[in-house]
Amino acid sequence: MPLSSDLAQFLRSVHPYDSLNDSDLDDLSTRCDAADISAGATIFRLGDTVDSLYIVVTGEIEITDEADVQLSLLGPRNSFGERALLREDVASRTATARSDATLIVMPADALFTLIKSSAKVARFFDRRRPARADRKDLTTLRVADLMTRDPLTCAPDTPIRDAAARMHEHHISSICITERGDLRGILTVRDMNGKVVAKGTDTAAPISSIMTQSPLTLDPDALGTDVLHLMMERGIGHVPITEGTRLVGIVTQTDLTRVQALSSGALVGRIARAEDAATMSRATAEIPQLLAQLVGSGNRHDVVTRLITDIADTVTRRLLRLAEVELGPPPVPYLWLACGSQGRQEQSGVSDQDNCLILSDDVTDADMPWFTSLAKFVSDGLDTCGYFYCPGDMMATNPRWCQPLRVWRGYFDDWIARPGPEAQMLASVMFDLRPIGGDTTLFESLQTDTLAKAAKNSIFTAHMISNSIKHQPPLGLLRGLATIRSGEHRNRLDLKHNGVVPVTDLGRIYALQGQLRQVNTRARLEAAQAAGRLSISGGADLLDAYDLIATLRLDHQAAQVKAGDLPDNFLDPSTLSDFERSHLRDAFVVVKTMQSSVSSGKGMLG
Repeated sequence: MPLSSDLAQFLRSVHPYDSLNDSDLDDLSTRCDAADISAGATIFRLGDTVDSLYIVVTGEIEITDEADVQLSLLGPRNSFGERALLREDVASRTATARSDATLIVMPADALFTLIKSSAKVARFFDRRRPARADRKDLTTLRVADLMTRDPLTCAPDTPIRDAAARMHEHHISSICITERGDLRGILTVRDMNGKVVAKGTDTAAPISSIMTQSPLTLDPDALGTDVLHLMMERGIGHVPITEGTRLVGIVTQTDLTRVQALSSGALVGRIARAEDAATMSRATAEIPQLLAQLVGSGNRHDVVTRLITDIADTVTRRLLRLAEVELGPPPVPYLWLACGSQGRQEQSGVSDQDNCLILSDDVTDADMPWFTSLAKFVSDGLDTCGYFYCPGDMMATNPRWCQPLRVWRGYFDDWIARPGPEAQMLASVMFDLRPIGGDTTLFESLQTDTLAKAAKNSIFTAHMISNSIKHQPPLGLLRGLATIRSGEHRNRLDLKHNGVVPVTDLGRIYALQGQLRQVNTRARLEAAQAAGRLSISGGADLLDAYDLIATLRLDHQAAQVKAGDLPDNFLDPSTLSDFERSHLRDAFVVVKTMQSSVSSGKGMLG
């Protein structure tokens, strides 16, 4: 039946249709139908041809996969069916009414016409990861990504001496003068020298008497080059950033110099020349700012995490070199390896250390104290540099993880033969090993042999699959997203353990099944696709889902860094737009679908 006026008005309130003008909305409403569905009725089944998009007005619609596992429970304002329509494929899921429901039914031709005529609607239904810039300079960086937020301020009646003391205390070269948040003026160290020291001005006088009134400003959407050109043209070194008259930040010449000089290459160079961990720590302290800059420049998430991990690798190798200088040459060949996020080259703004040592089988008991000292030297140095000690003691300082090659072979053989809970956990960690420094031949045959044995052991593989789906995407009723229910991070999404980790676990399974040597998650997914462990379409969906989740996680961390906060993995979904929530929910549904497919033995999702 055609849409009533109430349903037409409801459609006007649903994103992205709320972006249409009245004429286009009226036309769309006439092309849609309404459908009343009884509880228990099936709208379409897996394998059916889907010819319409469905928008839930009232009631609940359950979406399940081929194993009859619930992927999501959709309430009012959610839509379904677009996946099959946009892929021009049959349904890969089943949609059933859990309660009596009213749906708006949009025929495929109406949807495709709308996508062609409206850029905003087209963007909403484009589930691909948006293209991101590769440039990392002032021509692409927005002022919002450059500025120092919450700059030092004082009131107009503040005595000059008090303002000078605050500037000295904070080691900065300027102070902004504000009144109820509005910018009134600025005073720099140069002004202080010229107007106070040189002229003998009474330092008890109010700062308003010597400040530069109505200084030149820019807004947060300006580009870095706008700041540079303004500074060069006017001969100034400080530009307050305002929204209207309200002060929101400041950019200085130092900020521009840091952006132009701060790069992963610059940090790597400083670390490689450092003579101790304390010196290295001053370089690694700049990693959060580097992360924010790389994200703000539009780099892909895997590029950002690779560059951040390269710094950790350099720190580790430099510490190994310094340890050998202090301890003398190693008694036998050894190999230092990283696992966890460093092993996968996926470090972000929050990282502990996960590492181990493989020693030559020629090692003797008399040699072990040397390697104990090596492990302590390097792990202590990593902690000094901000890579805190592993809470689970997965470090080379633990004698269990500092062993000859023959012992490591025994470890992996035992985990594969007897895959208990601890074995599953340890195998998951150790399958992400990557050599960092030392004799790499100690790992090459171990990795090849272990992958071959693991892939052939169906019981071990089944246990690893079971272990891999313990981390579930946060799908729930409210807008399709389930937040943490209690504790410090209540009402937030854990973008690590419920976001990227489920995909990381899937990538590890595909690598295990296909005996793939890649360790990086994205590289594993691409290799699995190339090797036929993942279908072209299923792999493309999972890669897009992973890119979206991982990108959102880094965007969240970069925003925290720019706000002066420590980065974490906990996102408040209320800060997302309808557009972002919809895409994130779809990404989580893809991940859950792939988990269900792997657990049911149908890893090549179509």
